[in-house]
Amino acid sequence: MPVLDVSELNVVLAVLGAFTILYGIISIKIKTAWYLGEALPAVVVGICLGPIAARFLEAEKWGVGAPGQTNAITLGIARVMIGVQLVIAGFQLPAKYQALRWKEMLMALLPIMTVMWLCTSACVMATVPKVTFLAALVIGSCVTCTDPILSQALAKGPFADRYVPRALREIISSEAGANDGFGFPFLMLATFLIRHANVPGAGHSGDGEVEKRAEEEVGRLGGGPGKAIEEWVIETWLYVVLMSVAYGIVVGFASMKAVKIALKKNWIDSESYVLYPTALGLFIVGTCGMLGTDDLLACFVAGNALNWDGEFLAETEARHDEVSSCVDVLLNFGGFMYIGTILPWDQFNQPDLTGLTYGRLVALGVLVLLFRRIPAILSMYKLIPNVVKSWKEALFMGYFGPIGAGAVFYVEHSLHLFPELGEGDEEETNLIRAIVPVVYWLVFFSIVVHGLSIPLLATIYHYAGVKPIQDDARSVRRLSLHVPPPPNSEVSRDRENFIQYNRFSRPNLGIDVEMDRMRSDAPPVPVEFKIPFPTHHAYDHQRSLSRSMPKTPRTPITPSKEGAYRGENMV
Repeated sequence: MPVLDVSELNVVLAVLGAFTILYGIISIKIKTAWYLGEALPAVVVGICLGPIAARFLEAEKWGVGAPGQTNAITLGIARVMIGVQLVIAGFQLPAKYQALRWKEMLMALLPIMTVMWLCTSACVMATVPKVTFLAALVIGSCVTCTDPILSQALAKGPFADRYVPRALREIISSEAGANDGFGFPFLMLATFLIRHANVPGAGHSGDGEVEKRAEEEVGRLGGGPGKAIEEWVIETWLYVVLMSVAYGIVVGFASMKAVKIALKKNWIDSESYVLYPTALGLFIVGTCGMLGTDDLLACFVAGNALNWDGEFLAETEARHDEVSSCVDVLLNFGGFMYIGTILPWDQFNQPDLTGLTYGRLVALGVLVLLFRRIPAILSMYKLIPNVVKSWKEALFMGYFGPIGAGAVFYVEHSLHLFPELGEGDEEETNLIRAIVPVVYWLVFFSIVVHGLSIPLLATIYHYAGVKPIQDDARSVRRLSLHVPPPPNSEVSRDRENFIQYNRFSRPNLGIDVEMDRMRSDAPPVPVEFKIPFPTHHAYDHQRSLSRSMPKTPRTPITPSKEGAYRGENMV
């Protein structure tokens, strides 16, 4: 007799599938008309179906159902979710982008991030009781980085297509990709200063406790600031950061060469080609996890190296690749819905234990929104005039620095750097109690506020009569008459092509054209409309989308001597 099997796996699959189907039915409305994106709806659904409401999705019951397993599950989901999308974000930047914009990236990763870290930590100190200055630095480091997933959606979304200059979109995308992996130096500096602080009892304990802590690299080990700086330089900068960069460069360039050879010899089919960035991201996340290095930074570096000469992105565009976008969407749906289910609502209001209340958390969210990023960008934007040309663009870049999956990764990772709750001293215990609710609240606050800010800004632009950017027109073949026009585009007269403006992706050095436009003495660059295919109906195109695609074998049918027919493969 059939039995109803309401297992956790079946429930998760059914919920994820149902949400994807329902979202997809009205996806154009959600993304293009309402500008809501994917993160906010997914988080709301996760909250509604999570432990606080319907109790359909409870991570504590997954797998073996062991207590405390949520931390490991969350860390794994965040690594895969971010790592794969960072490879995709890296190869979608123009060729040699990091070499051409190294000054801007250096400014974003060092002085701007440092100011962001200190300002965020000050906001934490002002609103979260019972935490010390060093503990506030640890919490601040978890939310210093701009989220790479939400920032990619912002830089490449419909609103940006219409109103955000391409140079600004590219630096937002590149900065978010790099600084998410670059948050380790800030986190580890504060961690080492706490771990090696010369407090009473540090480095002195009986029953081999110090040796045990040293092996686990947690707790008070003593040694002073000098020991902390030494470990910070050697372990964090040399091993975690520089090794991750070197590993990403080697894997990325090796992948670029391997793909070139495979294309030249017609060894790689279209499915494997467009899935290559996803597979590369999974490979790097796994291998860096085994090596103990920064997998997020390595993924972004490898993505840049994969498209260093611009040919990989050009080939994906020639093949009209939508697989990478589909992978992004599926990861965002699952990842942000999961984040919605694990929000620690019971820890947001604990005035007797942590001192946190909803009033304090709302005040923290507002302070972080105003002072975490905006002062740093406004004070330094004149040093990066090639990408941020006015205070309005600086304000936009400073305001839209969302906090999301990257912060979830850092807070879950930081829990492994300190003793478990109740095993450390007062400073460590208060830090462990406060870091999870504070960081998760800021993630929730940012997703809601930034998710609703784009629709509000789009409405203001509409009624203010702000015109969409009409630069850099490009013809894109329409694959089906049922494909709606992309944002900031128009349909050609023959209805077979879209004329798209301000498009994000540019495989080769269209960046040189941008630099020429920045020079006051440079003449305007004429725009050419090129129709890449014949103008007959879109369904009749049988030609290869790319010259590098392997030819399909043809089998002519010829009569044999016995009167039957046989086939001989020809190319």
